Amino acid sequence: MIKEDLGRFIIVILFSLLAGLLTSQIAICLVAGITLYGIWQYRLLHQVYDWLQSHSESNPPEQSGIIDALCSEIDFLQSRHKQRTRKLSGFLKRYQQATAALPDAAVILGEQGEIEWANSKAADYLGVRWPQDNRQRIANLIRHPRLSEFLAKKDDQERDKGLQLESPVNKTQMLEFRLIPYGDAQKLLMARDITEIHRANQMRKDFIANASHELRTPLTVISGYLEGFDDDKEQFQERAQTQIKQMRIQTMRMQRLIEDLLTLSVLETTRKNPLNEVVGVPDMLTHIYQEAQEVSGIMNHIFYLESDLDLWIKGNHRELYSAFSNIVFNAVQHTPAGGVIRMRWYQDKEGAHFEVIDNGEGIAEEHLHRITERFYRVDKGRSRDKGGTGLGLAIVKHVMVRHGGKLQISSEHGKGSNFRCDFPVTNIVYKSSGGAKSSLSA
Repeated sequence: MIKEDLGRFIIVILFSLLAGLLTSQIAICLVAGITLYGIWQYRLLHQVYDWLQSHSESNPPEQSGIIDALCSEIDFLQSRHKQRTRKLSGFLKRYQQATAALPDAAVILGEQGEIEWANSKAADYLGVRWPQDNRQRIANLIRHPRLSEFLAKKDDQERDKGLQLESPVNKTQMLEFRLIPYGDAQKLLMARDITEIHRANQMRKDFIANASHELRTPLTVISGYLEGFDDDKEQFQERAQTQIKQMRIQTMRMQRLIEDLLTLSVLETTRKNPLNEVVGVPDMLTHIYQEAQEVSGIMNHIFYLESDLDLWIKGNHRELYSAFSNIVFNAVQHTPAGGVIRMRWYQDKEGAHFEVIDNGEGIAEEHLHRITERFYRVDKGRSRDKGGTGLGLAIVKHVMVRHGGKLQISSEHGKGSNFRCDFPVTNIVYKSSGGAKSSLSA
């Protein structure tokens, strides 16, 4: 290729020199020859340019040498590009067909939440129609503040929890939304029909609530009679007294279980209350500290309480008392006699924190992700013997969610546990006490 172009250039130089010798104008003839050669090469390059502009519909310029090699290489690259384009188009078509066949609604969103593609289920579930709604913002088509807040979340963990909302098309249909980031600032919004699951959960909640209410009255009556028998125990033989005592213990256990079920039912079925109540957590913890000592009894646990008296929070007093006392009493139940239980109420740049640390039995790692499930027990036999209902930590988890906080648990089997309730900075209210701190130990 280079030899052919070099040969033509040498021929032009020789003809120019020959013409210069004949006319005695060597320099002028050389300049004229090189100029004409350059103009000819420019014409060839312009033909190549026109050929590229015509998207290879015309034939490339026929000229041996570097121009021909260049056109052949371009033609090869264009052919390979077409093959790749057809292959990618096939992949995209199959992807769209697969996504369109999904039983869930799928919507691809751009960086600003604009709709770039949607399957047919998106019209049935969300009212989003493709391609009519192309480039429309999803927030303009589905006007719901909770969905807008969900789409704006940056925390992957918060996003992974999903969002349950009624369908904007059918109010009797319940949808679960999932947001999956991918590509260059794109997101895939999925909406799944969970109407039957939601209905089943609601039936379960209603059943538990109704059954608990119905059981409360007969248990109260039974407990009253047993208490009367216990007051007149001299009238009964020793064996009967033992039986009455066992019945009273089991009745009290059933009453605690029902109370916890009712509490959990209220937390699950009622809407999140506005956090308008200012809760004096330090005074609350003092009461829980005293109650924990009574619960400990002959176990003689060593208690420590460190509390920031100036640190109050916005929340629900009854719910917070239930959550904090459940954590503390749980530590009392699972810490051997003479063990140490530390309670701390403090703040840092992340927010306010209630922490309970014990040196008790601890929890094996495989149980940590499940211990907030209702009725889940690490050691079923021992937990029942100690009077636990298996609902305490489930109540704590729900209370923390309703207060915008999180329950953090770390533990190691045989080395104790650390339970921490984290509240956001927005919940903090300061009582003017000069930043005093209280410490109690027993």
